[in-house]
Amino acid sequence: MNFSIRDARQEDMQQVLDLVHELAEFENDPNAVEVTKEDLIKDGFGENKLFHCFVAEKDKQIVGIALVYPRYSTWKGPVIHLEDLIVAEAMRGSGLGTALLNEVVKYGHNLGVRRICWEVLDWNEPAINFYEKKGAKVMRDWDVVQLDENGISNYLDNLN
Repeated sequence: MNFSIRDARQEDMQQVLDLVHELAEFENDPNAVEVTKEDLIKDGFGENKLFHCFVAEKDKQIVGIALVYPRYSTWKGPVIHLEDLIVAEAMRGSGLGTALLNEVVKYGHNLGVRRICWEVLDWNEPAINFYEKKGAKVMRDWDVVQLDENGISNYLDNLN
């Protein structure tokens, strides 16, 4: 299949958001996406750019994305976090996921990061197998910890 990988542009953000919604459906959480196209444009292309996004394009359609942002490890130094690597369902198995991951790894290497990290759901065996075949270490003894908006508010309310 013919596709190309390039840096995302502002005009791609609606199709990027569509893929984010497709991922939320796949992960059985279709109502979880709160970000808007406008948020993506502001946060990815504004004065204080919060992320970098690669898109995979086939026939002028965005069929995959990889979205990364900088982090800092007190153990390693500069790292990047791969927030999402999304391949449209119709394109899975086409090599597109590998092409996107290749771009992320080259990008991180060029930045001089010491680690690229991301999460994968424990039930997503195809993704786990894909990442392990690429040499990634899936750390099954770590749990993801989050405070959502309500959790942050409750936490602050309980400080008093």
